[in-house]
Amino acid sequence: MKLVCRSVEYHIDIIGQGEPLLLLHGFTGSLETWRFLEPMQKKYQLIMVDIIGHGSTESPHNAERYTMLEAAKDLREILEKLSIQKTHVLGYSMGGRLALSFACLFPEYVQSLILESASPGLKTETARQERRIQDAKLADKILEKGILTFVDDWENISLFDTQKKMPEEKQQIVRKERLANTELGLANSLLGMGTGAQPSWWNQLENLSMPILLLTGELDKKFCDIAKTMQRLMKECAWQIINDAGHAIHVEDEEKFGKIVSEFLSKQ
Repeated sequence: MKLVCRSVEYHIDIIGQGEPLLLLHGFTGSLETWRFLEPMQKKYQLIMVDIIGHGSTESPHNAERYTMLEAAKDLREILEKLSIQKTHVLGYSMGGRLALSFACLFPEYVQSLILESASPGLKTETARQERRIQDAKLADKILEKGILTFVDDWENISLFDTQKKMPEEKQQIVRKERLANTELGLANSLLGMGTGAQPSWWNQLENLSMPILLLTGELDKKFCDIAKTMQRLMKECAWQIINDAGHAIHVEDEEKFGKIVSEFLSKQ
């Protein structure tokens, strides 16, 4: 379905009955990444969203429209238009940063929070400034060289090395999803809601009172270290490390990921 939120047309898919679960994909992804969770529709209403600049959601020209605050306000409006007062939220990587931003800004809407390979941002302004410069260069490269060249480079970064162990068919599904995005959408997403552009939420973590589950892959050391620090700062927070998985656990081990998410939600 299409839903206009604050003048941007969003692509959303809603399936199932029961308690709502808002699903937020990563950078270069789309709501298609969550199709494997469709069996959960017997117990939950799955709300899958193409985040601004991704999939079939509109890609405005102004990068300011992509900030975490603007994207979080969009999510709030989507929930209001769907008459949902409270929802479980699951986000991966960029979508995890958006999920956490949403929980910090509008905690009254969040029943529980599942963060897969996500961070609260960078701690210092110096680090954020350096990252913004990197992301701006990458955004320029995407616009200049095109989506195909970018995806060829992107799928070969070290963060995704573990995905090369997946069957070729699975790798092609992920590649197709990435290639379905646009240069403008991805470039502006980097500029507006990249890790350097977003606020740091480290000082807010102790204020979150909803149940939280952190998921990281054993082979993704950077995000295991981030999760370890996050867990210490959060009140009601569990953390699970998935063996033999890297950054995108939900892609590398769908079955185990789905089982862990279902078990966590059933306790809430």
